[in-house]
Amino acid sequence: MVEQRVVCMIGNEPSTAITISGVIIGEPVTALTDLLVAAVCLYAYLKLRKLSSTLLAIRLFAYYFLSMAIATAYGGIIGHAFIHFLSFPWKVPAWILSMLSVALLERSSIFHAQPLLPKVTVKFFAILNVVELSTMILVVLLTLNFFFVEAHAAYGLLVIVFSFELVVLLKTKNKASKFMLMAVGVAAIAAGVHLFELAPHRWFNHLDLSHTLMAVAAYLFYRGAKNIKPVLKT
Repeated sequence: MVEQRVVCMIGNEPSTAITISGVIIGEPVTALTDLLVAAVCLYAYLKLRKLSSTLLAIRLFAYYFLSMAIATAYGGIIGHAFIHFLSFPWKVPAWILSMLSVALLERSSIFHAQPLLPKVTVKFFAILNVVELSTMILVVLLTLNFFFVEAHAAYGLLVIVFSFELVVLLKTKNKASKFMLMAVGVAAIAAGVHLFELAPHRWFNHLDLSHTLMAVAAYLFYRGAKNIKPVLKT
């Protein structure tokens, strides 16, 4: 028997839950849309792994998709469906893993553009990638505030990935970079939906819409990653 009920609040909107055979599943649609993102990322990882590419940028992309698949699956199941059985800090592992995923995405774009940039520039941003990730993880662990996870993602996508892929696109007209920039655009819309809590319906709230857009962005990133070719110096 399946029942539905309101069990908590998200922002100013009531969150939903269903009960199946006495087991409460909180935010089922949010959990399912998280699992949708995980499914797209897992598909992308399996496809990219089969390429057996020697290109570092593609290998980093594969690891990005694998870590994001794990993070969103964990977030959907533990962070939404069953968080009412656990305490809030159980959300944090998914946050940390998603931050690692974004850092891998940043690193992939840095090395994708490597042949077009001075060595000192690539080295600087490669080191900054590690320093920034470590710092933000420490901040998240000390504050348990999701804002810093979002800030890290915004920096990684809008500053690093966008900038480096734009350089590749302008200098080489690389097809991969076109998909990457489209993906960043969709991800930015997803972030806006989350930030401004644009909820179409109580049963398809801002988290659900944001996750759906994230799945689209993940697929565009995959289309970009599988089209990565060696970049020649101009």
